[in-house]
This record gives sequence, C-alpha cells and structure tokens, in this order.
Amino acid sequence: MLYAIIATDVADSLEKRLSVRPAHLARLEKLKADGHLVLAGPHPAIESNDPGAAGFTGSLIVAEFESLDAAQAWASADPYIAAGVYADVLVKPFKQVLP
Repeated sequence: MLYAIIATDVADSLEKRLSVRPAHLARLEKLKADGHLVLAGPHPAIESNDPGAAGFTGSLIVAEFESLDAAQAWASADPYIAAGVYADVLVKPFKQVLP
C-alpha cells in the first residue's frame, strides 16, 4: 500500500537540512531503485522552487511500504529526524487516484 509521510520542519531548519541532505537523499534513492517511491520533495517557505535563505517548511514523501508500521519505522529513521530538522512527522495510508 502507499503511504504519505508528511513532515513539518522546525523554525530555521535550512542549515540542519543541508548538513544531512546527502544521507536523506540516499535513502530516497534506495526507495526509488527498489520501485517503491512515487514522489518526494520539500515544501518551500516561499513561492519559489529555489527559496534560498527562506528555506523549507517541511517535506512530503509518497511511497509503497508493506504496512503502516513499516512506513512509520522507515520515516522514524530519516536523517532529518536525527539532525533535528523535523518538528513532527505524520504517516498515513494514501490512495492514489490520479494520475
């Protein structure tokens, strides 16, 4: 089943994000290589694909996992959590209708 992982950043998270971004992206690349990643990306703090110093307010990942517990375990192991980037993370089932 698909699961949405919806994370909210702490204030002024940009420096923390940048410090562990390679490890965060490596986990996403693994999901992609395994054929489980539907989409992933951050929420810019301003209306811009490159928000610069404004940074980001959170992230969204939609991916396939065996169960809600597996999705939560994967999300809990994200380097952004260990680095203090995320204030909270919500994981819930997702039903893709389109496309």
